[in-house]
Amino acid sequence: MRASARAHSIDELRALAKRRLPRAVFDFFDGGAEEELTLAGNRAAFSQHHLVPRVLRDVSRVSVDTTLLGKRSALPLAIAPTGAVGFGWRGGDIAIARSAARYDIPYGLSTSATASIEAIAEHAAPSRRWFQAYVLRNRAFTDALIERAQAANYEALVITVDLPVGGKRERDFRNHFAIPFRYTARNVLDFASRPRWALAMLLHGVPEMSNLRGLDSVANNANATASSVGRNYDPSFNWNDLERIRARWNGKLIVKGIAHTDDARRAVSLGADALVVSNHGGRQLDAGMPALAALPAIAAAVGDSVEVMIDGGVRRGSDIVTALALGAKAVLIGRATLYGVCADGEAGATRALDILRDELVRTMQLCGIASISEIGPHLLQQ
Repeated sequence: MRASARAHSIDELRALAKRRLPRAVFDFFDGGAEEELTLAGNRAAFSQHHLVPRVLRDVSRVSVDTTLLGKRSALPLAIAPTGAVGFGWRGGDIAIARSAARYDIPYGLSTSATASIEAIAEHAAPSRRWFQAYVLRNRAFTDALIERAQAANYEALVITVDLPVGGKRERDFRNHFAIPFRYTARNVLDFASRPRWALAMLLHGVPEMSNLRGLDSVANNANATASSVGRNYDPSFNWNDLERIRARWNGKLIVKGIAHTDDARRAVSLGADALVVSNHGGRQLDAGMPALAALPAIAAAVGDSVEVMIDGGVRRGSDIVTALALGAKAVLIGRATLYGVCADGEAGATRALDILRDELVRTMQLCGIASISEIGPHLLQQ
């Protein structure tokens, strides 16, 4: 039996990943900014809401499919763009994308992934592919990334707007963790403590962020911190620049990192097709409000004009139901499948989706709900 098959929750997959990875690598994926208040707040926000079940309803059959961006999705869920996955599991980006394709849900590829735009299109077909673009100081480089995604038939472009500078991720500083790796006595001992992980790195070489190949400030700066991509983000990027991207991109446009209603309305006015209420998983601004707390006001502000999604802190099927009841069309998950793939590769990523789907169905049945369309604010304690 594979290790991931013994996991019955996302937290158990997290524990497996923690045992397999060096501390520095695990903390890079698991950690947040500064005191990690926002990271903890994302998770804690779900405990502030309580579902009110209805009984004696026929829930012998439950439908969990929905539509996202005008196409069917087998779950109200998409994979959030997550960078540097290959440092946790060789080929991890493709493994997660294949799991998403198996589940018929969208997969978001990060600019800072360890698989290229083209490799995902080639090896993870027929997945629904979204490309998340960081707007870097080198605007021509960003434009070229977007053109590559267009040529590879990605259906949506995700522009992340909550990263004018990189967050202060203190776990990485304490662990001497950097990308590219900066070897010190501390982290060499850490890496050596996980010989199977280290052997894979030695045999196949340290992964690179394939989409950033040629961006000298990332590829060649040996002192770059783990948030080096954030430090190459253009802090001057503004609404006019977003409008320019909207005009250049022929597909659906998703704006990710919205927390304020005024920003939500403005993004819609510029032609966004969907919004993601997000604080970057607690990895940027610490003490920011939990994404779930920001969701209801944003959903009310934009109404049915666009689809509103949310990420941050989703670990249970009941979390998905709560988010939908508060106005989300779907949730994005990053760490859940990341823990799975770091624990057990593609099997682990698929196990994460298995767990969430099973919990979603079970929660709906226990609430007396037979379809996603029935989920609404009436399910929550008022």
